[in-house]
Amino acid sequence: MSLLMIALIYGSPLALIAGIYLFKRHRASIRARSILDESVEAGLTEPSSLHPVIDPALCCGAAACVAACPEGTILGVISGKAALIDPTACIGHGACAAACPTNAIDLVFGTQTRGIDLPVVTPDFETNIPGLYIAGELGGMGLIRNAMTQGHQAVEAIGKSRPIANDGNLDLLIIGAGPAGLAASLTAKSLGINYQVIEQESLGGTVAHFPRGKLVMTQHVDLPLVGKIKFTEVSKERLLGFWHEIQKTHELNISFGQAFVGLEMHNDGFLVETSIGTIEAGTVLLSIGRRGSPRKLDVPGEDLPKVVYRLSDPMQFADCDVLVVGGGDSALEAAATLAEETTALVTLSYRGDAFQRARRKNRARIDALVASGKMKLMLKSNVQEITKDRVRIETETGEVEFPNDHILICAGGILPTGLLKDMGVEIVRKYGQP
Repeated sequence: MSLLMIALIYGSPLALIAGIYLFKRHRASIRARSILDESVEAGLTEPSSLHPVIDPALCCGAAACVAACPEGTILGVISGKAALIDPTACIGHGACAAACPTNAIDLVFGTQTRGIDLPVVTPDFETNIPGLYIAGELGGMGLIRNAMTQGHQAVEAIGKSRPIANDGNLDLLIIGAGPAGLAASLTAKSLGINYQVIEQESLGGTVAHFPRGKLVMTQHVDLPLVGKIKFTEVSKERLLGFWHEIQKTHELNISFGQAFVGLEMHNDGFLVETSIGTIEAGTVLLSIGRRGSPRKLDVPGEDLPKVVYRLSDPMQFADCDVLVVGGGDSALEAAATLAEETTALVTLSYRGDAFQRARRKNRARIDALVASGKMKLMLKSNVQEITKDRVRIETETGEVEFPNDHILICAGGILPTGLLKDMGVEIVRKYGQP
């Protein structure tokens, strides 16, 4: 057999395989570039948590980081180099850095153009104020597993460094019932610490407001009294149900509907002000997350029960006149979900003349719903007054008033940084630093 025949027999399959591989890489690069372009177009380029920075000089383009990320299309390979293509969706998992074969990835907070304020804490999560601890998302760790681990470790440190009084007084007040707060409460109960948890909304914190069906909890975690949670991929609803079962089974001392207002030193401990009174505690663990309190419109009638700030169960709005206020992705997604999945009569109001900081796919959903008559859109509009069964809005052509049953305000949140500074907590601003 000639060398030419051998080359044709063995070389053709190899060439075909190489061609298929290169074609798939090219298509993946095009998809990644499209996602990155959309992020840039929408102005969604600043990560809010721990995130990867990739050194192109060291990156070999193997895409191991892309495969390792459990959160979807956060990373991609463009023109042979890895890139962070959906920055605001990154939650600081860190698996990308561990998977990189050339150590081309560093995990940092903030960027060179936009810093991120973080509280300064010790390895035991204690702030510069003795007895005040911070764990979870507020400290920059948005990943559920990391937040739960920190909540557990912080309370363990409290138990070792601050002897339990056993005098009936509250040893520990945990503020926030998200992942960190849940783990902290389990740890406190396992150690016999007299504790209490306060939560302004519902169990789960930020997780409770994830989109329906979102897959969460991508790593195992050990919890006191519970053992190892072996979820690798679980829906938000299933995870929250599991957490509610934990709360019920272990009779965790959690007070809902009680918002944290501030604190001051008092009798070798703290006097904590909440929305319904004051609480005295020896130590305090802040696990309130970084979203803080919802940003309000500050208009008459906003305190009515029909006004809410997050969409939990769309079906509760069926057959109702619903006004959604806001121009970001959360507002557009909420309005679209209501219009697509319920019989609600939906109106979307935004003060701007275009949705400049929203993803293209969400803008397209709104355009389609407006064109089909399933939603009314009011740009350049501002809510002026809310009454029991109506709402008054200022528009370009004057004020309008129409029937209304519910109002969903998606205007972002007020970061708790100012609150921390008022309490005297030392804050550091990081610009692309570990």
